[in-house]
Amino acid sequence: MRVLTKSRFKLGLECPNKLYYTNKKEYENTKLSDPFLEALAEGGFQVEELARMHYPNGVLIEGNDWDYQHLWEQTKELLKLENVIIYEAAFLIDGLFIRTDILVKKGNSIELIEVKAKSFTPDDDYLLIGKRGGIVSSWKPYLFDIAFQKYVIQLCFPKWIIQSYLMMADKSKKASINGLNQLFRISRKGENRTGILKMVNSIEEIGNPILGRKNVTEIIQAIEDNTFKYHENLTFVDSINFFRELYQKDEYANWKTSFSTCKSCEFKSEDGKLKSGFKECFTRQHNWTENEFNKSKIFDIYYFLKGNKLFDEGIYFKDQLSEDIIGLKIESEKLSTSHRQWLQIEKEVNSDKSIYVDKDGLKEEMSKWIFPLHFIDFETSTVAIPFNNNLKPYEQIAFQFSHHIYYENGKIEHANEYINNKAGVFPNFEFIRALKTALEKDNGTIFRYSNHENSILNSIYVQLVDSNEDDKEELIKFIQCISHSKTESATKWKGKRDMVDLWDVEKRYYYNPLTKGSNSIKEVLPASLSSSNYLKEKYSKPLNQINVSSKNFPDDHVWLEIENDIVKSPYKMLPSLFDGWSEEQIENTLSEIENIDNGGAALTAYGKLQYTDMEQHEIDELTNALFKYCELDTLAMVMIYEHFKELIK
Repeated sequence: MRVLTKSRFKLGLECPNKLYYTNKKEYENTKLSDPFLEALAEGGFQVEELARMHYPNGVLIEGNDWDYQHLWEQTKELLKLENVIIYEAAFLIDGLFIRTDILVKKGNSIELIEVKAKSFTPDDDYLLIGKRGGIVSSWKPYLFDIAFQKYVIQLCFPKWIIQSYLMMADKSKKASINGLNQLFRISRKGENRTGILKMVNSIEEIGNPILGRKNVTEIIQAIEDNTFKYHENLTFVDSINFFRELYQKDEYANWKTSFSTCKSCEFKSEDGKLKSGFKECFTRQHNWTENEFNKSKIFDIYYFLKGNKLFDEGIYFKDQLSEDIIGLKIESEKLSTSHRQWLQIEKEVNSDKSIYVDKDGLKEEMSKWIFPLHFIDFETSTVAIPFNNNLKPYEQIAFQFSHHIYYENGKIEHANEYINNKAGVFPNFEFIRALKTALEKDNGTIFRYSNHENSILNSIYVQLVDSNEDDKEELIKFIQCISHSKTESATKWKGKRDMVDLWDVEKRYYYNPLTKGSNSIKEVLPASLSSSNYLKEKYSKPLNQINVSSKNFPDDHVWLEIENDIVKSPYKMLPSLFDGWSEEQIENTLSEIENIDNGGAALTAYGKLQYTDMEQHEIDELTNALFKYCELDTLAMVMIYEHFKELIK
């Protein structure tokens, strides 16, 4: 039975063409689906289980997930009761199928409750509807999802009066017991299904409630009335009918291509082993041949805000661009955004692999750095359900760091590492103590890559201020010494050892065309290795021959591998953190989850350590893999530093 489900409706809203490619094994799909992985990363299943406890004595409809008719029959039987609460209620009508998180029926009065592992503050007037009166873009898919659910339910029961709600973590509330997040543990069930092992039986056992709900009935009505549209040329009901017909007939929509949607399309095949939906769209709609597919396109241009407008004007390729179109502005003290864009365009069009470096600017910057140089990287998580008493939902958890030291004589030491792999332990204060011990021995310059580490230290600062730790003043002073306050911070500071952002240095003074516009360390590292004779010569030798120590790799480990004359990214040499998935696959699959910009692989592994029952050997194996990931991040920073040092000679 080919029915339009909630997930397919959402896919159709993204791009109706995707309905033709979805669930076809012959097509590449970089956004794979694994409920277990998503549960570990997002905590959605735990939030859902906690939400159910607010509506006790409900009936769960489970099993037979693909037997839509059977699930609908079960639901209909329960709905004969005057009053009933149903978890995962199913509704099937006219080729449309939905399941609701929580449905509360009191006669003809219905509460439709959608549970999300997102957060809100009750006094945020612009959470869902922005200041300009439109739906906030990040909430649009969720609200249209609820509207679709209500539409299907109303078709089944036209006389029902339906109120719609979002239930989420309330960031104004604090947990009142320790170990709250350990009361909901994740387990695999059968074929790739996820379940929750609940350790409590009543809402009273969890202390203060940390979930709240927001009435969205009026917004849903406005969506149904077409006050809010997802696509300007489709009404709400028309979109449902259009998507249903496309999916049932298995027809290609021929929906117009666009810059934003096509740029992030998951149905792209890089290696040609599977079919590419992206390629088929541009062949059908633009008559592209291999010649066009081989040309450099505008999709990957760094921070390209003009992309949508230019694409609509028929500009798809970099060789169609000019300095005037880009609005090139060259600044003396740094690489401007437009200059960086133009370098990327010009070098790709001309097949120029040479590096751009502002030697004078980079040299002046590096002259300020004090030896020994310290390189640090944090692995962190934010969880909807707090670890400890007095913590709010989505508090930052810092569970791991790595620390390399580069001495003036060229010696490289993997000096320190920390990890908390114990379930249910709030690690932040132990983490900051370990970091303080690692960094307080001298006044050498400290490096991070991107703003993440500074943000985390700001979060721990706030947690310390609210804590009763005996050494909190000492730890606060340490944080203030090596970081700077965020704009919204009530207390302002800039430390005398404020960390240097190597990511910012790279952006200001350096452009390597092999990165294809990306500033991610996972792209900059292999590009640097490929472009640097010094790094190639050094890292083609084992660690014990190049004065580099390691806590997790053997002395004879070699970081440089070349396949088909191309430097293999060291990140591809690391062990899998999740059931044979590559880090890239994990990142793609989790890309739409809130609060995951990168580091999804480590975050998922941490979730596995926290919420699943594992044998000690499994814990040790996963811990060792996490150590290797984090060590490479700080060694990568060292390598990039060495590359910069080579360039300014």
